[in-house]
Amino acid sequence: MANDKQIAVLGAGMHPWGKWGRNFVEYGLAAASDALAEAGIPWTDVQYVAGADTIRNGYPGFVAGATFAQALGWTGARVSSAYAACASGAQAISNARAQILAGLCDVALVIGADTTPKGFFTPVGGDRKDDPDWLRFHLMGATNPTYFALYARRRMELFGATEADFAAVKVKNARHGVGNPYARYRKEVTAEEVLASPMVADPLRLLEICATSDGGAALVLCSMEYAKKHAASRDLVTIDAVSTVTPRFPQAIIEMPNFSTDSSIASASVGATFKESVAMAAYEEAGIGPEDLSLAEVYDLSSALELDWYEDIGLCKQGEAERMLRDGDTAIGGRIPVNASGGLSSFGEAIPAQAIAQVCELVWQLRGQAEGRQVEGARVGITANQGLFGHGSSIIVSK
Repeated sequence: MANDKQIAVLGAGMHPWGKWGRNFVEYGLAAASDALAEAGIPWTDVQYVAGADTIRNGYPGFVAGATFAQALGWTGARVSSAYAACASGAQAISNARAQILAGLCDVALVIGADTTPKGFFTPVGGDRKDDPDWLRFHLMGATNPTYFALYARRRMELFGATEADFAAVKVKNARHGVGNPYARYRKEVTAEEVLASPMVADPLRLLEICATSDGGAALVLCSMEYAKKHAASRDLVTIDAVSTVTPRFPQAIIEMPNFSTDSSIASASVGATFKESVAMAAYEEAGIGPEDLSLAEVYDLSSALELDWYEDIGLCKQGEAERMLRDGDTAIGGRIPVNASGGLSSFGEAIPAQAIAQVCELVWQLRGQAEGRQVEGARVGITANQGLFGHGSSIIVSK
């Protein structure tokens, strides 16, 4: 599957997700240290640092690349900092990959970490009446669980999804998360427990909505030439595609990206939805299709939203996601496991880290290192993530 856009992943590292209440830099440093140790290289060999920004942690969070470079120790490495809401980590990966493919560096370190408030995310920056994020809260009352619930209701209306289906997604992901030492929630739940949890935004209940979490993730990326010289004896895992596309007209009108962080409303009459387009761009770049996948890590802000992703990334046709779930296709041991990590259901949101964490999981799965949750024979994986105002992201990893 070699192509001229491949880069290698030498190391992956994470700080466990939780509610630790410490400085986000601490989590990023822990993840970076683990990634460097796995790569077998010293920090001084890194030529470029791509930081994924957090906007809730003051100025250091706005310039995450420089913040992490300083914390690791100034070496003269080049830096960049990227913010794309929940897709920030993918943007940081894209920045590092571009530097490597352009021949401007051989080794890059990508880091994202966050410390989050309790409860739901709210707009930042004070009273900003020209800010679409502020407007969606104040004009529409659209806290994140509100629009999660709107998508769930849409799925029920169009495809006959039931509350039992949404609960089954949570049960599956909780079972997967038990085997992940980095997950915040490592306890199996029953469908009865899910359906007995408090209603938050009808039809979604507390256990079906991801929490806000602290955590960090990091990757050491390098050129193929560097990898062949320094890691020839290892199972080489490569990033084959990074898609960060934006909506196309008329999706941009129909899907209201100014009021929704996850746009998937486009009808068949306007072609592929935005989320479908994100995955399609990744497949095209990597030269593969959904039939080549071994597993997927998708953005399950709610258990209902995971079902949409099955269709958006081409695992099945529209309206068939519930059947896939019920048949066990997306569980570990099934045809195409989804969120073997446990997903956001087990982790919660540490915004700049989560797209990076998805790639970490795929790397460990492809190397056969995902003890307790291993997908046997995994060779190709895809991530799917979505950020505020039309930041789509999808990454394909192979070995």
